[in-house]
Amino acid sequence: MEFSSLTAWWIVAGLLVAAELLTGTFYLLMLALGAVGAAIAANLGLTLTFQLVIAAAVGGGATAIWHWRRARQPRCAPSHMNRDVNLDIGEQVTVTHWGADGTTRVSYRGSTWSARLAPGSDNSVGVYVVIAVEANHLLLEARAKTAPSP
Repeated sequence: MEFSSLTAWWIVAGLLVAAELLTGTFYLLMLALGAVGAAIAANLGLTLTFQLVIAAAVGGGATAIWHWRRARQPRCAPSHMNRDVNLDIGEQVTVTHWGADGTTRVSYRGSTWSARLAPGSDNSVGVYVVIAVEANHLLLEARAKTAPSP
């Protein structure tokens, strides 16, 4: 049984897709696209040199475009400040007093929590918003005051 370059490129593409499924690295799919491009070139009867050039150009180009596209997207907030990770972010608590060191104890979710004032925030009593959870401390920021409705 003969083993043509067309078959080899399809096997390489399949192995790259399998490796992507095992690792979750999306870039391997871009390289698999390069192998598919080389398989098409082999089917058209192009030489091995052209097949390699097409594999490198398509795979490398797709990888570069994907990397550029990802770099332009906004970054997610760190996990301790990300509402998608921690549902406490954005919740409101009422502060009745502040200690001299900028800490307080607040009642939240049926228990008492230690809380700290976010840098640059006013330490008056009132309603605050949880902006981060650091270890077992809530980081609080004053809730933005809304304009009175006419």
